[in-house]
Amino acid sequence: MVRAVWAVLRVVSCEGAAVLKSNKPRAGGIAALRHRCTHEPITSGYRALSREARRLQSAVRMPEISTDNLDEKQVRLLSEMCIVIDENDAKIGADTKKNCHLNSNIDKGLLHRAFSVFIFNSEEKLLLQQRSDAKITFPGCFTNTCCSHPLHTDSELEEKEAIGVRRAAQRRLEAELGIPIEQVTPDEMTYLTRIHYKAQSDGVWGEHEIDYILFMQKNVELSPDPNEIKSHCYVSKEEMKEMLEKAKRKELEITPWFSLIAETFLFEWWDDLQNLKKFMDHKNIHRM
Repeated sequence: MVRAVWAVLRVVSCEGAAVLKSNKPRAGGIAALRHRCTHEPITSGYRALSREARRLQSAVRMPEISTDNLDEKQVRLLSEMCIVIDENDAKIGADTKKNCHLNSNIDKGLLHRAFSVFIFNSEEKLLLQQRSDAKITFPGCFTNTCCSHPLHTDSELEEKEAIGVRRAAQRRLEAELGIPIEQVTPDEMTYLTRIHYKAQSDGVWGEHEIDYILFMQKNVELSPDPNEIKSHCYVSKEEMKEMLEKAKRKELEITPWFSLIAETFLFEWWDDLQNLKKFMDHKNIHRM
């Protein structure tokens, strides 16, 4: 495919990519081009070839992936624009949720911003969800309360004290779990730290994220969307540890990001929910 692109580019003009960068006439105009490229006249065919070159280049960058066998509602969400970042969590652009979750792009380094919310009730039990079978990545897996992405919008791009990420968490807690937005305000969420991880869901889809960890302790009302969540439950520390052991025995599945957090930081934080400030680390990104 790459060879085809360059073959087209060579035919388009002996001046190479420089001609494709602009439609404005250059010094000497058509006469100069005729002098340099006497083997072929300048015609409308050049524009057609240029369009074909761009099409082929696009195909190289982004292979077409069929979504015909996926859930219709989840496919619509693939058009959402995620925040593309570098490895230091600096914004460098935006891309669709679809493109951000294709392994072919992840293998080239495409990285986006995400968050993981952990809600504990007054009994200090953690709210877990089991992802619905309709989910495109990690369907049917158990995970923390809510995991998603801030969007490339003004309100969710704002970075001071991770307010944009916390607003996104509020939005998704309502969308997935039906929690009224007034019960999960950004001010009530504690931003602890960030992790950087990569994981494949299958041969096509995966995750590559810098994940903001948000904690909150509050009793909330739940009305889950079955297209997002298959089941949910509150678990104690002992029950959580038992689930992790079952996952090791392949008796149930846990999402990779939740497993990484649970095996490292979770229980230390869980032991001291009333004093989370001492765990806040906004400078470092934990590579996992």
